[in-house]
Amino acid sequence: MKKYISSVVKVGQYRLGGKNPVRIQSMCNTDTRDVAMTVKQILNLEKVGCEIIRVAVPDQEAAKALGKIKKQIHIPLVADIHFDYKLALEAMKQGVDKLRINPGNIGSEEKIKAVVLMAKKKKIPIRIGINSGSLEKDILKKYKGKATANGMVESAMRHIKILEKYKFKDILISLKASDIKRTVEAYRMLAEKVKYPLHIGVTEAGTSFRGTIMSSIGLGILLYDGIGATMRVSLTADTTEEVKVAWEILKSLKLRKRGITVTSCPTCGRTEIDLIGLAKKVEDAVALIDKDIHVAVMGCVVNGPGEAREADVGVAGGKKSGAIFVRGKIKKTVPENKILEALLEEIDKL
Repeated sequence: MKKYISSVVKVGQYRLGGKNPVRIQSMCNTDTRDVAMTVKQILNLEKVGCEIIRVAVPDQEAAKALGKIKKQIHIPLVADIHFDYKLALEAMKQGVDKLRINPGNIGSEEKIKAVVLMAKKKKIPIRIGINSGSLEKDILKKYKGKATANGMVESAMRHIKILEKYKFKDILISLKASDIKRTVEAYRMLAEKVKYPLHIGVTEAGTSFRGTIMSSIGLGILLYDGIGATMRVSLTADTTEEVKVAWEILKSLKLRKRGITVTSCPTCGRTEIDLIGLAKKVEDAVALIDKDIHVAVMGCVVNGPGEAREADVGVAGGKKSGAIFVRGKIKKTVPENKILEALLEEIDKL
């Protein structure tokens, strides 16, 4: 497939789509009505690199809290709206940066029109969020009760036409299923039909372990195709884990740079230091350092020196010791209990 180049939509301070960077999104699991708790979670997400945040808006109290939340955070705020068009109107009054809705489930033609016209006036984009678990009954019937990729795309096109009827073009779209094959098929299919920016994700992917694998494969395929203006890794885990995994996916594909990249070998019978413990300590110690630095933590003298030389800072393990490399040259050799300290010292100098 050809690389997908979409149109561009502005969300807060970011331009999404086109040749702009893929932005990382997450969603709060707090009660939006609890402003302090929600703001605390968002600020923690900002620290690990979250760039767009979505919150649930189940009622008017939550909608009216959005303005207070917006004033205390630094990234675009997205209101997740279902069924009640008045919640969308109030969210926009409160100054949100984007709506996530399905136009077809918020009521009559007049209600949809009211939301779209206000969004158009305030220049607030709308993400159409299609989920395989909530397709329209007539579409499910057409595909014999199965939420197929074709059905998901058909639902998306139906909702797009509702917005386009009012000449609204600030549209983003997502097509999420809980399995990789349907998700990829649906996005690829839609990418052939429209040029709107696409928000990608594998929904209900699972716990941290399984969800990371599912998301890495599914999103990796799409990103390699050039599909994805924004992305969310959905995990049944701490929300900060979603952001960390998303960054690693983008860094692995060399689509974005952020923070320190740690390379480590899988260990073998030649390793004479506690490499697993050392690699984990290094990774934890540099987690919040926002420097574009490559660190190699290697276990022995076979591949270790080569990998360590290619990194900005590295160690090649020896017999209860480690040779410290800085930009290709051996700086010194230290005993095992001093390796972590020596690596962090060289990282700090860079």
